[in-house]
Amino acid sequence: MSSDVLGTVTFGPACFKGYPGARDGSDRAGRSSFAAKEQARQWQTMDLVPHQMFTIDPDFSNSYENRSSVDYFGAFESSNPRDHVIEFTHPDDVERILEAYENARNHGVPFGDECRMRRSDGDYRWLLVTAYPMYDEQDRLLLWCGLRIDTNDHRVSLESARQETLALRETVDRALMFEEIVGTSAALKAALARVMKVAKTDSTVLITGETGTGKELVARAIHKRSSRANRPFISVNCAAMPKDLIASELFGHEKGAFTGALQRRIGRFEQAEGGTIFLDEIGELPAETQVALLRVLQEREFERVGGNCAIRTNVRVICATHRDLPAAIDDGIFRSDLFYRINVFPIEMPALRERPEDIRLLVEYFIDRFATKMGKAITCIEKRTMDRLQANSWPGNIRELQNVIERSMIVCDSDEFSVDASWLSHDTRARRPLATRLVDQEKEMIEAALAETRGRVSGPSGAAAKLRVPASTLDSKIKALKIDKRQFQNN
Repeated sequence: MSSDVLGTVTFGPACFKGYPGARDGSDRAGRSSFAAKEQARQWQTMDLVPHQMFTIDPDFSNSYENRSSVDYFGAFESSNPRDHVIEFTHPDDVERILEAYENARNHGVPFGDECRMRRSDGDYRWLLVTAYPMYDEQDRLLLWCGLRIDTNDHRVSLESARQETLALRETVDRALMFEEIVGTSAALKAALARVMKVAKTDSTVLITGETGTGKELVARAIHKRSSRANRPFISVNCAAMPKDLIASELFGHEKGAFTGALQRRIGRFEQAEGGTIFLDEIGELPAETQVALLRVLQEREFERVGGNCAIRTNVRVICATHRDLPAAIDDGIFRSDLFYRINVFPIEMPALRERPEDIRLLVEYFIDRFATKMGKAITCIEKRTMDRLQANSWPGNIRELQNVIERSMIVCDSDEFSVDASWLSHDTRARRPLATRLVDQEKEMIEAALAETRGRVSGPSGAAAKLRVPASTLDSKIKALKIDKRQFQNN
């Protein structure tokens, strides 16, 4: 019931003989028979209302409760509103409600709050209590008119939904943090330790690693454990967008900025305001977009495509790539100043072949997940299968392993899990030359490839392509073997 509606009602002093909780006011001086009858009619009207209604005298000395209220609380002796609060309100809420009443009385303002009150059966339930001051035509305070609504069921429902949401969020958080990053290897622990340290800051992060190592999962984990966790997380795959539209996608555009721009569009940076934006495959950004991103990182502002108004932004930037960005800088396809801006806190996700001790854990994890989803019971893993899985080089890393497990689970007809060897052979052959030769043979092969490509690592004509390995892996090998690739650049 709004104050506007209540403001049209005129009540007399809040007492009438014969009603629960009211004092005997029949002998008040100056009360006419007509006034008494009018007040009686108003009390009777209140008794017809299915909600709890009450009135309080201007000095808060006396109160009247309608029939619904009496039925709800049961009979009570005192009509003093303070006594009513103390008797029926939960002890933890009494002081707060009395202070709110006192503030309303002293300032003549409406009162509204939620508290727990004891019902006639002894149960405490949540009630929304409101009271409004009522004035006559001469602006004299006549009484306070109040309403109580039982909100317990609604509140319990909301709390249940909140708990379910928290439980779901916790489940999602665990999945985001550990799905496809299951393991106990030293390499993985080192990467996750860096995740936990940088998550609490606002620093820009660059996540590197081969395809399928879980870079986006790490980005989400950083966001979820940051002070921005309750704000948006916006993921953008820079390699999946047409190069002529990526600027519009990131920064938005104004109406008429280009053919087909029929209305203003908000970009991903504006969508991520206050939160985190994850730029996956940052190495695929075209040169002009690299300049715009550099401005965002340096000055925290950007302009929509076709616009001339600078827009301030408060967004944390996390980038990821499987490319060798230093090599891309050498090749002139990535800006060095942008690289230094995004490489504030680097995190390298180890390839699966660099943590073979985690393969069994991952296999068991995926088997359990897919068996549950497909309604199958797997009791053991074929020994030859596990040997093959642990020997495979996994160029697609955990994502590839997951796909192989899911594919094998679909065709598995027994309680023993096995994998068709042909699904692994081509992967093994592709990686075997670099993975199994002796250190001196590896170094010889890499140096020969670098000499042939004039020190270039990435790109279609780079050494990585010739050796059929990811550029990031080759770059790691070059560092591990202490090969100076610059000596080949001028040959």
